[in-house]
Amino acid sequence: MSPPMENVVVGTSDLAAHVDEALAVQALAFGLGPEEVAIRRQIVLRHLACPGARALAAWTEDGRLVGFVYGLPNDRTHWWSSVVQPYLRREGNDGWLDESFVITELHVLPDFQSRGIGRRLITAITDTAAEPRSILSAIDGDTPARRLYHALGYRDLARPVHFPSASRPYAVMGAPLPLLR
Repeated sequence: MSPPMENVVVGTSDLAAHVDEALAVQALAFGLGPEEVAIRRQIVLRHLACPGARALAAWTEDGRLVGFVYGLPNDRTHWWSSVVQPYLRREGNDGWLDESFVITELHVLPDFQSRGIGRRLITAITDTAAEPRSILSAIDGDTPARRLYHALGYRDLARPVHFPSASRPYAVMGAPLPLLR
């Protein structure tokens, strides 16, 4: 049974100060174990220290974090770019790595999904981007996340993409900004 509809506020967040709450959301939304959460904690904190990194969070009225997004201007020297570049080059989409705002993570608690929170988070963060486009990676399948990204104007740039630590293939997607409404 889903919880009653609660008012959820989306706004800027000092995600570093709330990293453990955010990772608890990601663990539930993405099915992560404690070891993976510990690794991702260090990655998130490193990303948030990068120039231009920004985060938004979705909070209930009683102060519960139920979703978050963060991203940063893409840098070809970052690990993610180095992994996806050969796949993008193969598809003729290597140029998407330049002048793009990367959505690094976007997660919403399962009980709060399908309520427009993810859409509010991603559109709000990309609306403030100086870059003319956005890129991201998502599990390659017919998932609610991929349906949302397509509805917002993201298109597949390369798939399947295999990350060394992931058991499932991903798709790299890109969209001009502002995103479709």
